[in-house]
Amino acid sequence: MSRSSRRFPEGSIRDVCGTSLVLQGEDIDTDRIIPARFLKCVSFEALGAQVFADDRQELNGAHPFDQAAFQGASILVVNGNFGCGSSREHAPQALMRWGIRAVIGVSFAEIFFGNCLALGLPCATAPAERILEIQQSVIAGPKREWCLDLEAMTLTTSAEGWPVMFEEGPRQMLLSGRWDATSQLLARDDDLTDLMRKLPYLNGFRPAEAV
Repeated sequence: MSRSSRRFPEGSIRDVCGTSLVLQGEDIDTDRIIPARFLKCVSFEALGAQVFADDRQELNGAHPFDQAAFQGASILVVNGNFGCGSSREHAPQALMRWGIRAVIGVSFAEIFFGNCLALGLPCATAPAERILEIQQSVIAGPKREWCLDLEAMTLTTSAEGWPVMFEEGPRQMLLSGRWDATSQLLARDDDLTDLMRKLPYLNGFRPAEAV
């Protein structure tokens, strides 16, 4: 059966395909991803324009997120301990609002990884040497399309590919659509409404059978 004819749960994320962007450096923390002054925002909508704001200002157009070759990229390739520092959900929100739909690196801070998972933003890993090879390949062909396949656990282009790693629990959440807690709640609206009617502490502490 071909992939296009298979049926998958609503919200399932099986792969992310598109061009890639390389951001080199170890221990890139969430304050660099989105500086603290932008945490006052009422919504996350405008955060994409401010991702790596201070680093980009310092590099005056030379930062990867400003380079013409990387515009429109969907996959971010980083190094070790990416997303460390404070546990701000604005960091993955800023990356996603810019256009990033998956991140691949040597390792990720645990809370950052969890915040990405809650957005359906896969964070796959690979050994340091393999990441360096991938980064060099991206830099050599920035307009080349890549595909992160969560079923096959691979990162591929038309010419080459590498195996990647992803924790089985989070991987199954993405494949099954269970990462999207909001959609799960909305899908069970009738059941939840029925349960609310039966809860005494939501109905003046009357016995459930009298509600």
